[in-house]
Amino acid sequence: MPTGLSQQYNVTCTELNQPVNPFIVEMLLQVEKPGQYTSTLNICGNNHLLAGKRITDEDFLVIAHVLRQNSLITNLDLRFNNLTDNGAVHIAKFLKDGSSLCHLNLMGNDIETDGAEHIAKALHRNDTLRSLRMTGNKIGNKGGMSFAAMLQINSSLEELDLGDCDLGIQSLIAFATVLQHCKSIKSINLNRPIFYVQQGDTAIHMSLMLKVNNTLKELHLAKHEMTDSGVERLCEGLYENSSLKYLDLSCNKITRDGVKRLAELLKTNTTLEILDLASNRMEDDGAIYLAEAIHSYNSSLKALSIVSNNITGKGLKVLADSIRTNNSVEYIYIWGNVLDEHACTAFSNLLSIGRLTASSTDVRPYIVDGRTYLAELFHGLKKHYYWTPSKGTADDPVCNSSHKLTSDQTM
Repeated sequence: MPTGLSQQYNVTCTELNQPVNPFIVEMLLQVEKPGQYTSTLNICGNNHLLAGKRITDEDFLVIAHVLRQNSLITNLDLRFNNLTDNGAVHIAKFLKDGSSLCHLNLMGNDIETDGAEHIAKALHRNDTLRSLRMTGNKIGNKGGMSFAAMLQINSSLEELDLGDCDLGIQSLIAFATVLQHCKSIKSINLNRPIFYVQQGDTAIHMSLMLKVNNTLKELHLAKHEMTDSGVERLCEGLYENSSLKYLDLSCNKITRDGVKRLAELLKTNTTLEILDLASNRMEDDGAIYLAEAIHSYNSSLKALSIVSNNITGKGLKVLADSIRTNNSVEYIYIWGNVLDEHACTAFSNLLSIGRLTASSTDVRPYIVDGRTYLAELFHGLKKHYYWTPSKGTADDPVCNSSHKLTSDQTM
């Protein structure tokens, strides 16, 4: 059990002539609490346990010195701090020098292209890290290319989150190409790339990858400006894929025609368990296509998000009827559609008979003047993310990378 982390931190600050950050001290004291062993050090910048400043590049230099002496810390959460490219240099050195970390979260910092290159190169020589989240750091196309090149060498990383990192078309194609041969990555987030000029559809390259990749379980392609033709290309690859369980196509430009292609895929696909189509344009016809596949053909889909798709009670009622007869669908999220009387009644009935529960959908019925309405419940598919820890894993002293994609995960 790690002891004396806060004392070591104070001593190291003196040795390196760095000021003591009281926020870091408080978080280290949390790790040291008697009888409450944890392998996770949470120095998240939005943590309000103590009113202190967010950590800086120099703060991490001290933290790295402390962690080198405490190999039992395997999960490090540094979200929403003030780490820049200079801090990334310290992080890279830490990862190269025999770090024991299995999970590193750098979401929402100020790391850019140079910092991304340092971290990616460090992972050429690291064989312990299983999960890396870079979400929201503006690493750009060149930074993305560095991580794609890293995957040609690193064989231990399983989860890579580069969503909202301003990736470009070249890095997306590079990832699709590398993943044709990569045998370690199980989950990758490539949400919201930046297309500075009109580009060809990246779905073609992702489709080619899916035809041959048999390792990837979770793929996030939200905000790719994907159209129906892109979905058609993607489905061509998915017909030959037998590993992907989670497909995120939210916030694209998919209409009923693209959803029809996905529905046809679901009639024969026995692998996909989670499908996110939130914030597209499927309307009633798209919902009816999905309902047909769920009602008569598919028995593997467990979770479906159709949030904000301009579906009225007509489509939602048909979908509700299909779920009533198909027990494999455990979760469905519908908020943001036209929740008219037909929709409210249909989903209220599913909840009243126990086919759905409050934890398996994002709506809750209530009655006013004898009429049923639906209120929003604030949860959704994020609880199914591959990198969302399963219950009990956060405090497991063993470095366990199996953040399983199961229905009992929580936020």
